[in-house]
Amino acid sequence: MRNDCPQGKQRHIPSFVWVLPPIALLGAVFLYPLGLVVQQSVQPDTGGTSLQPYADVFASASFRDALGTTVWLAVGATVGCLVLGFVLALVIAFVPFPGGKAVAKCIDVFLSFPSFLITLALLFIYGTKGMANGLWTDATGSGGDGPFQFLTTPWGVLLAEITYFTPFVMRPLLAAFSQLDTAQLEVASSLGARPARIVRKVILPEALPALAAGGSLVLVMCLNEFGIVLFTGAKGVTTLPTLVYGKAMLESDYPAACVVAVVNIAISVGLYGLYRVVSRRAGA
Repeated sequence: MRNDCPQGKQRHIPSFVWVLPPIALLGAVFLYPLGLVVQQSVQPDTGGTSLQPYADVFASASFRDALGTTVWLAVGATVGCLVLGFVLALVIAFVPFPGGKAVAKCIDVFLSFPSFLITLALLFIYGTKGMANGLWTDATGSGGDGPFQFLTTPWGVLLAEITYFTPFVMRPLLAAFSQLDTAQLEVASSLGARPARIVRKVILPEALPALAAGGSLVLVMCLNEFGIVLFTGAKGVTTLPTLVYGKAMLESDYPAACVVAVVNIAISVGLYGLYRVVSRRAGA
């Protein structure tokens, strides 16, 4: 058999060749549509290229209100998820109770649920015609819809987001707790440290990287959440994603919708970049 290659030499494919297919796929699926959104955001309906759509959107009260609502809902939900997720993860990891392992496995299943499914479950419980209002009216014999009407308010959206996103904090925490050396807990307990002090001095420092990872993920996801706000029926709650939907689908103002989308993307990418910088310095 004839061998065209010189003795001792093999054909070598340049490394950049292997990078081209994923770059091309990424460009076609993500970068190209994103470029179209950015392009549309600087093309007003009057024609030409201009930053006037940005000026109009930034000057509108609806955008400022949506931005403020988005930020406070995202921050509030993140804080609630961190507190609730940390407490629940502590109980599952360190408090023996029947079915503890099954509960930990259910968290992985919970992560696969769509956000609107959890919102619908809350509507069945706390909605205007939900179980809570039904039990109240049956117990008191009073007419009307019952006292539980908060689900269509910002507080209802906040409750739904905390309910849905808390497992995203618990999952990395449980992984971190599983690697914690239990000998440290036993030594601290034998020295007379109370449970609260053990949590503060031993467990919490080990959990900080997991809390940072889970909290940053929840914050970014809450900033971009659309289904929960839509399915709660909170008409008075407008976030940046719902504002994009309203501008594009209801008002047919595509340049304004693209401007809001670009702002939303910029905030998300900026937060992710900040998280990477902080986590890198913390690791160092």
